Amino acid sequence: MNVLLGPTQSGKTSLMRLMAGLDVPTKGRVFWEGNDVTGHRVQDRKVAMVYQQFINYPSMSVYDNIASPLRLMKKTTAEIDKAVRQAADLMQLSPFLERKPLELSGGQQQRCALARALVKNAGLVLLDEPLANLDYKLREEMRVEIPKIFEESGAVFVYATTEPEEALLLGGNTATLWEGRITQFDRTPTVYRQPKDATTARVFSDPPMNFLGLRKVGSELIFGSGEIAQASGNLASLADGTYLAGFRPNHVEITKHSDTDLMFDTNLVVTELTGSETFVHLDYSGDKWVGLIHGVHSIELGTSLPTYVNPAHIYIFNETGALVAPAAYTVAA
Repeated sequence: MNVLLGPTQSGKTSLMRLMAGLDVPTKGRVFWEGNDVTGHRVQDRKVAMVYQQFINYPSMSVYDNIASPLRLMKKTTAEIDKAVRQAADLMQLSPFLERKPLELSGGQQQRCALARALVKNAGLVLLDEPLANLDYKLREEMRVEIPKIFEESGAVFVYATTEPEEALLLGGNTATLWEGRITQFDRTPTVYRQPKDATTARVFSDPPMNFLGLRKVGSELIFGSGEIAQASGNLASLADGTYLAGFRPNHVEITKHSDTDLMFDTNLVVTELTGSETFVHLDYSGDKWVGLIHGVHSIELGTSLPTYVNPAHIYIFNETGALVAPAAYTVAA
């Protein structure tokens, strides 16, 4: 399982179209299983692609939708029936084979499109934000089902998403993209816990990671407007100089939990209630931060708000953005 993670227009769909053969690269080559397939037609590649829109034939039954690529491949009636029923069973669509797609729920329609892709027995299945148009409940259901489907099918999957949480749920490997460039590719937990640079950290955080300036002077770390912490652990050997510190929104606190917590004087700009959690948008000396706070908090906008961050949750990047020290809490993970 491979995930392409990046914001809109970062290059995810373009990369998939090159893999599928829908576009030809202006330079470089495309290889599949050791073979150069750069100039090969879409029809000559064992590739299936599923888009975020429900691309089903509305006038055809679910059975015929799933069977359509097999008929184009001139499979026998017996081969088609066996493959369709296996795919339908895998997708939990067996009771709905005689229905039309518009008689299905959104999640069932997307499963129909997935079944049509899988039934081709393609070696490579490309999924371009396939859950983006589903409501929250259906997305959560499909996120649970899809990894099981991937495991049982035996194909190589490439799954594009804008959501870091979705990448973590799917697991496997993740490539982070930013402005048409892959910034990192590794096992998904590794990319999340040890982003190689500030750009990757920004991509693999929703909301994006918060940043502030940092100076290392002797045994002291001097943050932003002068907040000081003692350099300990792997930061004790950090060379004196100027750096960039980053921490994720879920590590922002508005109450102090430890004597080692750093306190920053921020101003509250906006709050967003999500039910059991509150997003707080903060201004710190001109830097815009976002915190994800447990519980429902009603705080007057414009209020001066002490904000706390445990130093163990802070990543350190050098002036070019390269990671020089991961957050300490990730070392043992």
